[in-house]
Amino acid sequence: MLRGGFGFAVVSLAGFSVWALGGKWLQARIGEGGLYAACLLVFLAMSGLLLCPLVRGPRPLLRFYSIFVPAFFAYAVVWCAAWFAWRFGTGEWVGSLAGSVVFVAVTGLRFGNYRGFLGACVVLFACHSAGYFLGGQWMRWVTGPSGAVLWAGLSKAQRSVLAELGWGLFYGVGFGLGIGFVFYNFQRQLNSEPAQNT
Repeated sequence: MLRGGFGFAVVSLAGFSVWALGGKWLQARIGEGGLYAACLLVFLAMSGLLLCPLVRGPRPLLRFYSIFVPAFFAYAVVWCAAWFAWRFGTGEWVGSLAGSVVFVAVTGLRFGNYRGFLGACVVLFACHSAGYFLGGQWMRWVTGPSGAVLWAGLSKAQRSVLAELGWGLFYGVGFGLGIGFVFYNFQRQLNSEPAQNT
């Protein structure tokens, strides 16, 4: 879980930097959906480099991508669908729950193992939600009156970048802890079966 939390925090900072540093420019040219797609590509490209040790056995990078890419892509599609349908509040909670369940389901499918499925869903949903919503609180605080006083030396645009990157950090740590647990859970369940220990 710690490896997942640290690794995905770095990935998330890179993914959120697309939004924080180039979001307005990208959104004006390719729209909100295009901006999310650009962020998704960064997440997918960097995840394997930092999270492949979560997969045991030979060729961990290839195996990680074969599991993570479809799982994260499915999560992203479900999350975006909930966001575009309901936006703040309901959309975020539905996206977190449905996205977590879909991520775990696809990961279990790729591992060929669904033992511990419900527990993995609960842990991922809790970790993902904690990271995402703490990040949202951080953003509101930094861009609000209290943040303006504490970060008085920064311009409004600079505080906005700090807020968005901070959200990415919180989100990355939370989701990464959950991802680490999901990968550990399904591999532990496989290794507990004598027929799989070869």
